[in-house]
Amino acid sequence: MRVLIADDSSISRALLRNTLTRWGYEVLEAADGDEAWAILSSSNAPHLAILDWVMPGLTGPEVCAKVRETHREPYTYLILLTSKTSKDETVEGMEAGADDYVVKPFHEHELKVRLRAGRRIVELQLELLQAREELRDRANRDLLTLLPNRQAIETILMHEISRCHRESSQVGIMLLDIDHFKRINDTYGHFAGDAVLRETASRLRAAMRDYDHVGRYGGEEFLVVMPNCDLEQARLQAERLRLKLCDHPMLVDGTDLTISASFGVTISDCTERSPDVFVRVADEALYRAKDAGRNCVSVVSLDESLLRPVV
Repeated sequence: MRVLIADDSSISRALLRNTLTRWGYEVLEAADGDEAWAILSSSNAPHLAILDWVMPGLTGPEVCAKVRETHREPYTYLILLTSKTSKDETVEGMEAGADDYVVKPFHEHELKVRLRAGRRIVELQLELLQAREELRDRANRDLLTLLPNRQAIETILMHEISRCHRESSQVGIMLLDIDHFKRINDTYGHFAGDAVLRETASRLRAAMRDYDHVGRYGGEEFLVVMPNCDLEQARLQAERLRLKLCDHPMLVDGTDLTISASFGVTISDCTERSPDVFVRVADEALYRAKDAGRNCVSVVSLDESLLRPVV
């Protein structure tokens, strides 16, 4: 684990550096409070810091206060190194945001156990943050296909539509539905149906641009969000995805199944900000594709949609 040493005395820094290096820490150094703050406010800041109380520029307590104002995660454990021994001065440092303090000249064993306590706290918080991110990821992910779930893909669509309004661009929206999926479940069983959904998700991801998004919208429906895409580009992409699904059979429980899907495509425009409107237009296009015999792409713009009010 990396530790920042901030002290205006080169002798003190050298003593601390040699001691911490011997204990297995990676050491960063700052010669004053301003340099210490620059390091601790960077994107790759260390999680442990030993700060001298009195330094040129910002003092140790002032650096502590600025670190705590950021409320950044992961947590930064701060130890003040001080010759001040009065209770009032100690309380002042702790109220500024320090987690602990060591009195100069430091005793090696005391510093070691205080650093060890700080390291335990930092590592526990890192584990909690990782667990929180895993829970957040699971909450936003469809566990069968590992794609974003309906809530997550709708959030992505909302963000992309907001961005296209800011940048005067367009977003392609595609809704696709696996053809005759109930027949697959009825004939081969639900485990086979699950395998088809997983393989469909895999083929969709493999055929898309890196910055496109696909999520499971519900049942056998998938929603695709394509930034910077006009209506013709969205149609061509839907056609590529359609061929990707139906050109090669899926091997399910030793049986080759030919799977197809119907696609409804639309794009956002500058007159409407509601994601729900565009999903409904894509759904309208999807039903037109089904009415046309399935395994095809239907394109409907907002102007052509039945949802567009007549003025």
